[in-house]
Amino acid sequence: MTDGLEFSPGELDRQAPFYVAGHRGLVGSAIARRLRSAGFENIIGRTSSELDLRERHAVFEFFDDAKPRYVVLAAAKVGGILANSTYPVDFLSDNLRIQVNVLDAARESGVQRLLFLGSSCIYPKFAPQPIREESLLTGHLEPTNDAYAIAKIAGILHVQAVRRQYGLPWISAMPTNLYGPNDNFSPTGSHVIPALIRRYDEAVAAGAPSVTNWGSGNPRREFLHADDMADACLHLLEHYDGPQQVNVGSGTDVTIRAIAEAIESAVGYRGETHWDTTKPDGTPQKLLDVSKLTQSGWTPKIGLQEGIERTVAWYRDHIGALRA
Repeated sequence: MTDGLEFSPGELDRQAPFYVAGHRGLVGSAIARRLRSAGFENIIGRTSSELDLRERHAVFEFFDDAKPRYVVLAAAKVGGILANSTYPVDFLSDNLRIQVNVLDAARESGVQRLLFLGSSCIYPKFAPQPIREESLLTGHLEPTNDAYAIAKIAGILHVQAVRRQYGLPWISAMPTNLYGPNDNFSPTGSHVIPALIRRYDEAVAAGAPSVTNWGSGNPRREFLHADDMADACLHLLEHYDGPQQVNVGSGTDVTIRAIAEAIESAVGYRGETHWDTTKPDGTPQKLLDVSKLTQSGWTPKIGLQEGIERTVAWYRDHIGALRA
């Protein structure tokens, strides 16, 4: 934090048009909820069927018609390890096109404030823990999702380039592992918390005597509820103006075993849990250094157990309409 201007962008106009790209996803829907609760009256969203962000002409037409003053770019092609490993071209090409189209159209139409959202996978595979923002581009990426990571790194550099060339106060944020309403609970495409919620809830419904999880349960991971992420995004838009991406997380991590135990409790599962240690554990630890965000005056509000219980309740309320 060498530049005092990093902390003085100011309050956003609640009546101005605000476009949330990806407003139906885990992060985008949380941001739209947070903006509504903060009094924003003109939140704009388009589904992928209404607006394909990969189509440059359509994106420019949309920005010319909607004329948003503020933008959060939360739209992206995302997936788990299997999808990233199998379709790297899709993850690279789709995300690059989405980003370039939205960022170029936003600049041409005069968007004042823009927040680009990336992913903690942008950092080197063996970055020192906890991972600081300065670790970007200091080592090799995780090979299983390097195409996606490169696209997100390109987005960060695009925002930085806009700041240098046009002087616009655009910013980037890198969230840790997120969970919450509108997450992907599919058996093959979900991440650890939604996958475990579904597994244990189905075990309760089936009266299964045991559940088996992959690995030892010892790796440590950091998690943040999507509603906290959304709150951090609004905070950054109103309080941060710097070229460096900002890590967004809880600043603490827990074991996968502890996550499983919290989910067991939340769904009311009373059977046994077994760990298949013939399956891989993955990286032993993945934790972000969030001191930059903390110094800007923001800390999370939703505890892990509370967040899991709220997510379980949402899952059960929406089980008939979940993503396949």
